[in-house]
Amino acid sequence: MTPIPGSGLAKGLAVTLRTMTKKTVTEQYPDTQPDLPPRTRGVIGLFEENCTVCMLCARECPDWCIYIDSHKETVPAAAPGGRERSRNVLDRFAIDFSLCMYCGICIEVCPFDALFWSPEFEYAETDIHELTHERDKLREWMWTVPAPPALDPGAEEPKEIAAAHKAAEKLAATQAAVQAAQSDLADPADPADPTEPPEGQS
Repeated sequence: MTPIPGSGLAKGLAVTLRTMTKKTVTEQYPDTQPDLPPRTRGVIGLFEENCTVCMLCARECPDWCIYIDSHKETVPAAAPGGRERSRNVLDRFAIDFSLCMYCGICIEVCPFDALFWSPEFEYAETDIHELTHERDKLREWMWTVPAPPALDPGAEEPKEIAAAHKAAEKLAATQAAVQAAQSDLADPADPADPTEPPEGQS
């Protein structure tokens, strides 16, 4: 079916008319803070304790705006006769937000939940070089990350939480055993009755 001449123009004008008849809402920013959706992509926060310097976020970033430096440290053996291990220690983690296109790939590929979206958006600078934020600033933004949505009441407990509870119970049992042993040392058994004669004497 051949299109009617001028139908495209009519559709465009219809969109314009619908927009013109809608009520306009003016945001009174900065006097009034905007009510942002919970999954707003404002800035990226870093939870440094979870970072293992695996470099996945830097390798997968299409803009190459993540800069990571690290060094290796030797960890002594956990038990006698064990072997020493080496681990990566994070020295620098920076994101250049003048290059970042907020695609979220770095957050998606992080296998250890070290990167999170924060709704914070007020970080404009007058100098473009100041838009490269180091790990201290990224850590500050972690405290503005909203809590995750509640789990389904019928769902089983996450493995991470179950492991944390098990470790906490084991630590509590160990501390209780240590305290019991210390109390036994502090309160020795009562000495023998001095009125009784020594052994071998009547």
